[in-house]
Amino acid sequence: MASGWFYLSCLVLGSLGSMCILFTVYWMQYWRGGFAWNGSIYMFNWHPVLMVAGMVVFYGGASLVYRLPQSWVGPKLPWKLLHAALHLMAFVLTVVGLVAVFTFHNHGRIANLYTLHSWLGITTVFLFACQWFLGFAVFLLPWASLWLRSLLKPIHVFFGAAILSLSIASVISGINEKLFFISLKNGTRPYSSLPSEAVFANSTGMLVVAFGLLVLYILLASSWKRPEPGILTDRQLLLQLRPGSWPFPVTYMPVASRQPCESW
Repeated sequence: MASGWFYLSCLVLGSLGSMCILFTVYWMQYWRGGFAWNGSIYMFNWHPVLMVAGMVVFYGGASLVYRLPQSWVGPKLPWKLLHAALHLMAFVLTVVGLVAVFTFHNHGRIANLYTLHSWLGITTVFLFACQWFLGFAVFLLPWASLWLRSLLKPIHVFFGAAILSLSIASVISGINEKLFFISLKNGTRPYSSLPSEAVFANSTGMLVVAFGLLVLYILLASSWKRPEPGILTDRQLLLQLRPGSWPFPVTYMPVASRQPCESW
């Protein structure tokens, strides 16, 4: 039953993530004129799309690799590589999104890093970079001792969730900032009158929030965390006990007893 809820949550999460990206693309295409890579305002339009895709959707998905029940059995290295690769993809998308906005600002002689959104966003990206390089050096490369990994693991987990939360805050502040700039600079209908673009952009922001909250829920749900070594859960046993893979009866202690199952 728990596995069913997990996969249902993953299905909802995938749908929300896809909608976050598609809504942002549609906003930039339909209301903001589309995309280009020439230093114009259309180059800026890549910024929200790539930041939502990288810092929210790909980052959130990469954070959940160790929640997959399949990752609980067998060697852990392939899942470490997948975890690192997905985060690297998220980081690459994020860097390209930053290049888009900085190039647009420099081309139009607009000041950089003067708004709260930009401060929050650049801090989030800096923490993300530190998190990835620290994780790669300590948890993926074989030099680190078990003692060091055990010491840094809670810090790594905390900053993983913190960076996702900061990413969501950055996206929401960016959407708000963009809508205010549109109404103030371009003389369009004021934000307070809720034109159709504002309704759509606000809805996109709510989708991002819903996606982030679901990721954090899955991360924090104790029943979906990877068990400690030596302790098998019911779901691990179901993954291992497949037809033809267990010629002898298996007995095991209940999970609540916190005792490892018998060898077999």
